[in-house]
Amino acid sequence: MAGSRTGVRKGAVKTRTVRVERTSVTSSKTFDEVLNALAAGVGHPEMATLRREIGAARSYAELEAVVEKAAAGTGLMEFLRFDLGEVVRKERGAGTPRSVRLLVGNPLTMKRMLVHVPDAGSYAPATLLVDEREDGVHVTYDRMASLLGGYRNAEALKVARELDAKVEALVASAVR
Repeated sequence: MAGSRTGVRKGAVKTRTVRVERTSVTSSKTFDEVLNALAAGVGHPEMATLRREIGAARSYAELEAVVEKAAAGTGLMEFLRFDLGEVVRKERGAGTPRSVRLLVGNPLTMKRMLVHVPDAGSYAPATLLVDEREDGVHVTYDRMASLLGGYRNAEALKVARELDAKVEALVASAVR
C-alpha cells in the first residue's frame, strides 16, 4: 500500500488478543497496613519536577541519575494513585470497602521494553489494585511478561520478567 511499509492500510484497525496472567495475594493485614507497606517500598517523586528534570537531562546518563534518585531501593516509583473506592463510597457510604489503584514502575524499565515492543507503553507503568473484600485485603497485579508474551520478543520479555519479579517482591513484602 502506498505510504505503508507493513502492508497495513493507514487508519485500519488492527486487533490483537492479549493473554493476561493475573496474580492476587490476600493479606490478613488491614487495608492501611498493606497500602502503607506498598507505598514505603516505592519512590514518590513530585511528578512535575521529575518531568522537568528528565526533560532537562543532557544525556542518557543524566536521565538515569534523575530516575535512580526518584526510585526507591526497589527501583520502582509511584506515578499515580486512584482512590476507586471513593466513588463507590459517595453512593454507598463510609462503610464501603476501600479500593485503590497504584501505577508503579520505572521509566528506564519501560524504555527497555518499549524499544523492542512499542505496545509495551500501553501496559507500563504497571497497575497494583489494593482492595478490601470479605476474606481480607487483596493485592492484584497483571504480570507484564504475560502482557508482552504474544509479541514474541525475547529482550522485552526478559525486562518484563525482571519487572514482574520486582513488583511481586514488593507485594510479598507488603502483605507479610
